[in-house]
Amino acid sequence: EVCHSQPCVCPPPTPQLCADCGQAPCVCPKEPCPECGNSPCTCPGGRRKVRVKLADGKARKIQHMAVTTFWHADGKPMSAQQFLESLFGKLPDFFQSEAELRNLWSAPDTRARLLEGLAEAGYAREHLAEMQRLIEAENSDLFDVLAYVAYALPPMTRQERAEGAKVYLNSGFNAKQRAFLEFVLAHYVSDGVDELGSEKLSSLLRLKYQNSMADAEADLGPAAGIRSLFSGFQRYLYQ
Repeated sequence: EVCHSQPCVCPPPTPQLCADCGQAPCVCPKEPCPECGNSPCTCPGGRRKVRVKLADGKARKIQHMAVTTFWHADGKPMSAQQFLESLFGKLPDFFQSEAELRNLWSAPDTRARLLEGLAEAGYAREHLAEMQRLIEAENSDLFDVLAYVAYALPPMTRQERAEGAKVYLNSGFNAKQRAFLEFVLAHYVSDGVDELGSEKLSSLLRLKYQNSMADAEADLGPAAGIRSLFSGFQRYLYQ
C-alpha cells in the first residue's frame, strides 16, 4: 500500500527499544533477580547476582557479569560460574578443612606456597582477585574468597579483621611492638594482604623508622625477633 511493489520493498520499521535494557529485541532477564525480586533487576548499581549451587549443597552468590571471562589451565575460556565450580572442586587438593585453611593462611611462608600452588593449577592471583570482585568482597582478603568458595563463609572486611586482631595486641605485646604492628595493620587495611608478605617486612620497617634499622632494633629487638613478631601476630587476623 505504500511502495506499490510485490514483494514489499519498504524499509523495515525501526524496532522498538526496550525501556530497561535499551536493546531490541529485549535482553532483560526473564527470571526475577534473587536479590531484589524484580525483573528486570533494580538492585543499586545494577549488580544483579546469580546463585550457584555447588556440590556441598550450599549456594554461592556472584555478580552476573556476562563480559567476565576466566581461562582454564588448558587455555579454554570459562564463565564465572564455571570458574567457581572448578575452583570449588580443586581446593580440597590444597586443604581439607576450614581450620587447615586458616593455619596455612596465617603464616606468610605457607600462604605464599598456597598461592603458588593455586597459580600452578590454573588459579592465579588475578583470577582470585576477579572472583573477589564478583562476590563483592573488594575490601576483604583473598582468604575470604577461598573461604567463601570452599565453605560458604561470609566475607569479612580487612578493617574488621584488623580490629579483631587489635584485641590481642593490647594484651600480648608491649607498647613499642603494638605501635609497629598497628602500623602494619594500617597498611594491610589500606593495600591488602600483600602487605603481610615476608618480602614486605624490610620496606615496612624503613617506612616506620625512616630508614633507621638501628632504631627498629632498639624498639623491637634483633632482626630474627622482628621477623618472628611480624609473622607470628598474623594468626590473630584469621582466628
